[in-house]
Amino acid sequence: MLLKDKVCIITGATRGIGLAMTRFFAEQGAWVFVNGRDESQVQAVVTQINSDGGKADAFVCDVADPESVKNAFKLFLSKSKKLDVLINNAGILDDALIGMVSPAQIERTFGVNTYSVIYMSQYASRIMSRNKSGSIVNMTSIIGTNGNCGQAVYGGSKAAVIGITKSLAKELASTNIRVNAIAPGFIDTDMARSIPDSVFETRVSSIAMKRIGQPGEIASVAAFLSSDLAAYVTGQVIGVDGGMLI
Repeated sequence: MLLKDKVCIITGATRGIGLAMTRFFAEQGAWVFVNGRDESQVQAVVTQINSDGGKADAFVCDVADPESVKNAFKLFLSKSKKLDVLINNAGILDDALIGMVSPAQIERTFGVNTYSVIYMSQYASRIMSRNKSGSIVNMTSIIGTNGNCGQAVYGGSKAAVIGITKSLAKELASTNIRVNAIAPGFIDTDMARSIPDSVFETRVSSIAMKRIGQPGEIASVAAFLSSDLAAYVTGQVIGVDGGMLI
């Protein structure tokens, strides 16, 4: 098992890529703390993992709210005194052409996609530093690395995650805490399936491998970066996009 006995927190873990990572990490032997804002959804995932023979607990909070994050970590520390892995996966997509972007939209998108990475990493790194070991994996996007029409706010929020990743990798390396990012391309989630069919087909046709990616294909890369196999990997942004062009 890649992650046997490792304690992991995964944000945005009740659906899509986050849920796939949660399930895979549990299968690989991790004790997974499942994050989401909706307590009933979080508990449903926790119950399912535990009934399947894994080990999971709840980590309920709004990752964009620093006070909510602080309280969640207090509860976490009452259950576990160590933390091996943090996956900053929570994110939202709210597209608009630049002339139509509202201040509220900017604040909401950066709050969930960017500020949360800093809030979560602050507390996680403090706990990890006690054991001088840990892995933080941040989810960026191919839009954050390449940009895209109508996605200045989303792309900006995800590009900022790359800067945070590279800076934290340098800052935390002395305590043996590794910080990396994954940049997914077009992945088969509810978000991807919500777009018009014509747009969906255009996106798929832009992928060199000519198929949409699966959440599990992100989960396996996240597990590698979280494991001891990646003990000398830090400050990297790994694209998982099937050769997608934007």
